[in-house]
Amino acid sequence: MSPAGCSHVNAYKVDNWRPNLRVIYQCFVWSGSAETRRRKVLQNDAGWTALAKSCICHMCGAHLNRLHSCLYCVFFGCFTKKHIHEHAKNKRHNLAIDLLYGGIYCFVCQDYIYDKDMEQIAKEEQRKAWKLQGLRGLINLGNTCFMNCIVQALTHTPLLRDFFLSDRHKCEMQSNSCLVCEMSQLFQEFYSGHRSPHIPFRLLHLVWTHARHLAGYEQQDAHEFLIAALDVLHRHCKGDTTRDDNGKKANNPNHCNCIIDQIFTGGLQSDVTCQVCHGVSTTIDPFWDISLDLPGSSTPFWPLSPGGDGGTVNGESHLSGATTLTDCLRRFTRPEHLGSSAKIKCGGCHSYQESTKQLTMKKLPIVACFHLKRFEHSAKLRRKITTYVSFPLELDMTPFMASSKESRMNGQYQQTVDVLNNDNKYALFAVVNHQGTLESGHYTSFIRQHKDQWFKCDDAIITKASIKDVLDSEGYLLFYHKQFLEYE
Repeated sequence: MSPAGCSHVNAYKVDNWRPNLRVIYQCFVWSGSAETRRRKVLQNDAGWTALAKSCICHMCGAHLNRLHSCLYCVFFGCFTKKHIHEHAKNKRHNLAIDLLYGGIYCFVCQDYIYDKDMEQIAKEEQRKAWKLQGLRGLINLGNTCFMNCIVQALTHTPLLRDFFLSDRHKCEMQSNSCLVCEMSQLFQEFYSGHRSPHIPFRLLHLVWTHARHLAGYEQQDAHEFLIAALDVLHRHCKGDTTRDDNGKKANNPNHCNCIIDQIFTGGLQSDVTCQVCHGVSTTIDPFWDISLDLPGSSTPFWPLSPGGDGGTVNGESHLSGATTLTDCLRRFTRPEHLGSSAKIKCGGCHSYQESTKQLTMKKLPIVACFHLKRFEHSAKLRRKITTYVSFPLELDMTPFMASSKESRMNGQYQQTVDVLNNDNKYALFAVVNHQGTLESGHYTSFIRQHKDQWFKCDDAIITKASIKDVLDSEGYLLFYHKQFLEYE
């Protein structure tokens, strides 16, 4: 596209051009599959109506060959065979829109052009269309609810959706076994406008191929599937590029620019402090999720409320005495004395000394996934922990950042007077739940379609849910999205 813009656009931008352009985007560009578009009716605010009998080239009848629509009248023509060019020349209709990608072509400039106003309309209509789509059930292929609930969460992750629906994956694998290609196809299916449940048999087969520990028809752990899926996706798309356009390493602990690391990878800082010389050894490790201990497990749990004053942190009230997600994060980031049986060799003392260890967030991911450790496995014990954990719609991670470490004393968070950083604020968009026992259980998920609309996904069945339904659920995996990337 020409970065300087196109002077011929001004001839089009008169009268009702904005509503006319919106209707074209709504009906023929972002409306889903070609079959869906063939049934659309084009209508503008001026009152004239024209039925597009079929979304095909009006000269040769083909629906492929880079079909374009004239912006001045209801005419579809092939770009490859230059039928749209003939129409433009004969009618002097200089602008047409690519029905596959939404780009505007000028036949005078002989190039795809950029116009700020048109681009804004295109993006607005694209997001509106995607909000109305994406709700689609998944057939259970035999104890595969663990996979279905994770697929629902991933297909409703905004940046992941934008990536796959923009056809940005360039496959370099020789065989037909790329999980990224399959996920791309899955996103196309979800946002095609079809309502019938999808059968993810190929996805299941590829998961079995690349993560053999998940193969078989017995019930698997949804958290284990999530990590395995992210790992395979990362390996299959990391070859695209590992550095940005300036040759610098990617800004995440994995130093990878693949879409998985861009969205899900954060940095966990571990500070080990010698109890003799107080020297600190710091390491930073990448993470895709944070696993949190719960009260009721065999691991001693940290005191729940901050100071026992019944205050509110992250919008979570402690008056009821219920455990909150903030409590779990507070315990996760508290200093831990390693004891005499786990002495480290201190670089300052040059001898083995007792130490304390503290974990904090050095870099937050765009999507933060919290895993509540409800399944306890040990030599003596196998059980599910059903402790209710209250979690908020909006979460501020500032207290748990490495930069906020000085605001916590002896494991107790002290509220600072500084304005909290908006970059650390998140909004809940997906919750995975497990009902039943270790031996006999079932996974479902809650998905936020947009702003305050929630739906329950139970394999092939999708039903509307209230915010109360979501917040009252037990919670196993909690997915939060950075708020600065939120969409209305």
